[in-house]
Amino acid sequence: MKTNKVILLVLMIVMMMVLLTACAPGDGTNSAEKPAGFFSGIWHGWIAPISLVISLFNRNINIYEVYNIGFWYDFGFYMAIISGFGGLALSRGKRKCRDRQE
Repeated sequence: MKTNKVILLVLMIVMMMVLLTACAPGDGTNSAEKPAGFFSGIWHGWIAPISLVISLFNRNINIYEVYNIGFWYDFGFYMAIISGFGGLALSRGKRKCRDRQE
């Protein structure tokens, strides 16, 4: 029974990796005529760790899309990177410090 759960978990992880790499930066879907925008920046920020691993094996995949619209792509990318580590919840850290002082 336990081995079935492990096999199912491995299959789900592989399927998620395949789905996430379908929209990886540098995959050829964006060009100078059709650059990546804000929402692409958010998506590429969320999948950046996976893109990093895949870029080690495939030179066509990048972490960051070269063909982008500039500030808004960068803003979405960095916002997703920061929020992935809980950085947008700045009040959470302040609340913990306040609880320790009381």
